[in-house]
Amino acid sequence: MPAPRKYPDELRERAIREVRTTGRPVAHVPKDLGIHKEALRGWVRQAEADAGEREDRLSTAELDELKQPRKENAELRRANEILKAASVFFCPGDRPSPDEAEQVIDHLRAKGLGVDPVCRELDLSPSTYFARKKRPKSARWRRDEQIVPMIEQIHVESGGAYGARRITRALRRKGVEVARCTIERLMAELGIEGVIRGQRRRTTVSEPSAPRPPDLVERDFTADGPDQLWVADMTYVRTWSGWAYVAFVLDMFSRMIVGWQIANHTRTELPLDALEMALWLRRIKKGSGLVHHSDRGSQYVSIRYTERLSDIGASASVGSVADSYDNAMAEALNGTFKAELIEMQGPWKDVEQVERAIFQWITWYNEERLHSALDYVPPTEYERDFWQSLEQVPQSA
Repeated sequence: MPAPRKYPDELRERAIREVRTTGRPVAHVPKDLGIHKEALRGWVRQAEADAGEREDRLSTAELDELKQPRKENAELRRANEILKAASVFFCPGDRPSPDEAEQVIDHLRAKGLGVDPVCRELDLSPSTYFARKKRPKSARWRRDEQIVPMIEQIHVESGGAYGARRITRALRRKGVEVARCTIERLMAELGIEGVIRGQRRRTTVSEPSAPRPPDLVERDFTADGPDQLWVADMTYVRTWSGWAYVAFVLDMFSRMIVGWQIANHTRTELPLDALEMALWLRRIKKGSGLVHHSDRGSQYVSIRYTERLSDIGASASVGSVADSYDNAMAEALNGTFKAELIEMQGPWKDVEQVERAIFQWITWYNEERLHSALDYVPPTEYERDFWQSLEQVPQSA
């Protein structure tokens, strides 16, 4: 039969008296009382220390004095832990709402702290907490519990890029009607937000002596169909091994990225490779009526670049010098690229790492990202709907 975890006080005192009054060896007494000999040996030594007969051991009173500061320190540490954890939930000087109080108590209970000490330190009512736990959840609470996982999933799938506006639209595409203010409230409670665009560093340098094509766009970045108007520009990415430069070609009808290239230089080969990709991907033929718009960077007005546009019969269009509004849509794409990918997932090791990330981002950008200018549908879907609408016109006629 296993020994009890804690011996009764009466049994302990009887065993000590037996050893101290009769002089019997400690090894003999435990058998009569059914206790462990080492436990009895420790009791006897402690009794001798309490009687002042041992100097190598503290008395019970002295031990109690040592335990008291330890207990107080433990309580202080627990109080500090409670207050520190509560500071994440509560605003200084404000009385917490019942929902906030319940959340912080739940959080601290999960960390092993009791409800009573938590409520005592935070001046809350334990009975109110337990009453709320027993009370059925409100309709708003149940609705929030359903929406929060969806918000977190969409935010993660967008790479942390989507804010309240696009998450609201993404939910509506899934058949979930939620007010934008509700999304903003829940995102604030979750501590998540969309990206905020920063400033752009200039990567193209104008060439005053180069022939300048006319501005055929004049800030009207609209098109009636795919491959009518492309805009092109370049941007930069800082990596541990040096600067990387990225060139984009964007179709203004669907906002689809139709061509891109990355390199460690800004020579004409970089935007020209992006252009060649766009021409191959979209199967552009001579006489298609394509307008290609860019800023007056030396790469875009170079002989090689303009001759390639001329070969396919595309009309070159160039904005004025030092005026970002004349190529605003390309600038906007660069800002989106930097905010949603480069700043979110950096720092970057080298050009190869950035290239792999851009490939995945452009796939998501073209096929999944919701664009406000397209009534919150992806570019691929927008173009598909356009071609399907053209096919239905003869049938209806």
